[in-house]
Amino acid sequence: MSDLSKIPVTVITGFLGAGKTTLIRHLMTNANGRRLAVLVNEFGTVGVDGDILRSCAIPDCPVENIVELANGCICCTVADDFIPTIEALMALPERPDHILIETSGLALPKPLLKAFDWPAIRSKITVDGVIALADAEAVAAGTFASDVHAVDEQRKADESLDHDTPLSEVFEDQISCADIILMSKADLAGPDGLAKARAVIEAESPRQIPILEMSEGVIDPNVVLGLDAKAEDDLAARPSHHDGHDDHEHDDFETIVVPMPEIEDAADLVAAIEKLANEQHILRVKGYVAVKGKPMRLLVQAVGARVRHQFDRPWGSDPRHGALVVIAEHDHVDPAAIHAALGA
Repeated sequence: MSDLSKIPVTVITGFLGAGKTTLIRHLMTNANGRRLAVLVNEFGTVGVDGDILRSCAIPDCPVENIVELANGCICCTVADDFIPTIEALMALPERPDHILIETSGLALPKPLLKAFDWPAIRSKITVDGVIALADAEAVAAGTFASDVHAVDEQRKADESLDHDTPLSEVFEDQISCADIILMSKADLAGPDGLAKARAVIEAESPRQIPILEMSEGVIDPNVVLGLDAKAEDDLAARPSHHDGHDDHEHDDFETIVVPMPEIEDAADLVAAIEKLANEQHILRVKGYVAVKGKPMRLLVQAVGARVRHQFDRPWGSDPRHGALVVIAEHDHVDPAAIHAALGA
C-alpha cells in the first residue's frame, strides 16, 4: 500500500449484543495477511469488549493496534475522541492495511460517516463499508415490532403520533446506513425466525442490499471486507431519523456501573440478571466478576434475559474487583433496585 492510498475502514454497527465483538474476533484471526487495527467504542466505563479483543491479539493485529474509546458514544465525541484516535492509528510505525471500528450499540452510523469528511483525515481514509448486525432471534421475536412499516405509516399520517421507541429508531438508522446486513445468531432463530427477521429488515432497508445469515461471528472476510463502498460520499442514499439535526441525544438511555464484590455462585448471578431483565426491562448487562475460590475471571454478557458467561482469564496480580455495566431505557432505571438485585 502506498503512502498516498487511503486506508479502508469498516464500520461495524448493530444493536446491543448483536455479536459485533465476536465478528471482529473472527476477522482478526482470519485477516488473510491484512495488518488490522481495531477501534472499539464502549458505552460505559468497563472495557469489556476492548479487553476481549486485546486478549486475542495476533501478529496481524497486535495489542498496540487495538484502541478503546470509553468516553461516550462515538458519534457524539467525534472531535474529542474519534479524529485524534484515527490520526494515531494512521501514525503507527507499521501503517494498518485496514481499520475496523466497533461502534457502541447505541451509536448512529451516519454522524460517524460525516466525520470522514474532516480535513485532518479525509484524504487519508475511506469507509470501505458499513456492516450492520441484526440479532435474528431478537428481531424475529418482535423486539423491534413485526409491523414496523405500519407504525411508520401511522407516524407519517399524524405528526402528533410517534409510535417508534428509541430502540427501533437506532435499529432503523443502522439498517438504513448499511452496505451489508448480517443476521447474527442464525442458529438460534431457526428457519422460521430467520424468515421473519429478514422480512422486518427488508421492510426497513431503503435500498436492496445483501442480507446474510451468520452464527458465532463466522463469515468469509472476503464478503465483508474490500467493498470499496466509499460510504462517506454516499450519505444521501443512507437516510436517518436524525437527518436535518446537527446533533442527537441518547437521553432515552441510561448506563450505570455496578461494582461487584466476590460472588459465591455464578448461577445465582445469572438468575438475578434474568430477573432484572424481566422485571425492570434491562436491555444489556456486561462486565467481569470474581467468584470465590476461582482463580479465573468470570466474563458476563447479557442481552435481555439471555445471559452468557465464561471464565476468560486468570486474575493474576489484578485486584479481584468486579463491575457490571447495566443499560436500560431511562424510565426503567432504578439504581437502588439494580444494586440490590445484583447483591452489590
